[in-house]
Amino acid sequence: MKPSLQLKLSQHLTLTPQLQQSIKLLQLSTLELNQEIERFLLENPMLEREEIDDFVPQPGLATSTPPAERERERERETSAEAASDGEAGKANDREDNEEGIDWSNVGSGAQAKRDDDDDTDFQEFQAAELSLRDHLDEQVALSPLSDRDRALVRFIIEALDDDGYLHQPLEELLELLPPELDIDLDELSIALRHVQHLDPAGIGARSPQECLSLQLRAMPETPTQMLALEIVDQHLELLAERNFARLKKHTGCDDDQLRAAHALICSLDPHPGSRHSVSETRYVLPDVIVRKIRGRWTVSLNQDAMPRLRVNRLYASLLQQNRGQGGGLTGQLQEARWLIKNVQQRFDTILRVSQAIVDQQRQFFDHGDVAMRPLTLREIADQLELHESTVSRVTTQKYMATPRGVFELKYFFGSHVSTDTGGAASSTAIRALIRQLVDAEDSKKPLSDARIAEVLGQQGIVVARRTIAKYRESLNIPPVSLRKSI
Repeated sequence: MKPSLQLKLSQHLTLTPQLQQSIKLLQLSTLELNQEIERFLLENPMLEREEIDDFVPQPGLATSTPPAERERERERETSAEAASDGEAGKANDREDNEEGIDWSNVGSGAQAKRDDDDDTDFQEFQAAELSLRDHLDEQVALSPLSDRDRALVRFIIEALDDDGYLHQPLEELLELLPPELDIDLDELSIALRHVQHLDPAGIGARSPQECLSLQLRAMPETPTQMLALEIVDQHLELLAERNFARLKKHTGCDDDQLRAAHALICSLDPHPGSRHSVSETRYVLPDVIVRKIRGRWTVSLNQDAMPRLRVNRLYASLLQQNRGQGGGLTGQLQEARWLIKNVQQRFDTILRVSQAIVDQQRQFFDHGDVAMRPLTLREIADQLELHESTVSRVTTQKYMATPRGVFELKYFFGSHVSTDTGGAASSTAIRALIRQLVDAEDSKKPLSDARIAEVLGQQGIVVARRTIAKYRESLNIPPVSLRKSI
């Protein structure tokens, strides 16, 4: 065949840059959106944030003077007043300071920083949290130990993990020390004993059993403490299995004594070092807020989560005056308008989807988790005439503030389980029912998974035992053998 030219008509979908940006912004979380907007603000001079306290002309103020010139005049007046006040203040200080001590620099750095910038992030002034090693080092510094023993104790402290456990054997730690120090295993064992006597109790343990034992030994001797110590040292496996009959047989105690010892052991901390771990608190900024207005649940956008953007008026007016000479500014102006439109469209879509979810789950807002109905992305997409992938992007990492708490939009979607009446029950509602049954059960005769499935079956909800076990594990509820008490 010889090559030839042919004309062919076809249709295909092309994603324009504006549409690509709209999809990208829709799937971003609030934090990621703010980071993306900051990047646009740095790269595009045609874009700026809309400040709430923008300049508003006052009556009697000369309109012929540009705002920038008026701002410079106010700065000059403020500087002159500050200079005069400073000279007067120095004169007063010289009169009052008879001892000749220069107090002018005390606290001046932080005060100047606060005066120069009213938007200071006060997180910078938060007290530094004391780490576990710092807490232990402070105690070692005050202990009456020799320099050699203090160095060995600090060496042991460096080997502890964040929970305060020593997982490396002493023999391995001994090999890490230089041979010329002539340190034997006994000295290292004595240093470990010193560490185990530091606060908090349980530090330096090599196993959870030793950690609990150290905490009990640090308590005053009482019959309950001695019984709890015997159980931890000799019968901890029986306690973990909830085999209370054999425990009473081995220890010779009655139900009340065993119950008191069990409560004391449960009050101990198996991770004593975790209380000194440095943790960063992360906050969630909800995108929408749900309120009940005149008997109807209504969704509104969270104004604090919405970035206020606008086109720079000065650059836009200059570009309009010099048409055809803007060069790259024309494209940046178009990009700025696209971004503002896409950000607004993003929040409008979030509002529509959120309102549709609230309308579908209004029973949840009235009665709680037990009234959650099964809901799929397809139902919301069909209701709003959107694509299912769009609803999926909207509900990912977007949060809703409600009178019942802050929830991710994905929380309101879940699988369903059939009922005897031909309807369906949400998996979230079934989890809530399991939690209610477990909370109301007799601790001496806890409900098994099969019994929970039977109780739900009596309420018309057909659930297999394996499904109950899966939901129970997702709720962090231990099995029936570990929920039994004396």
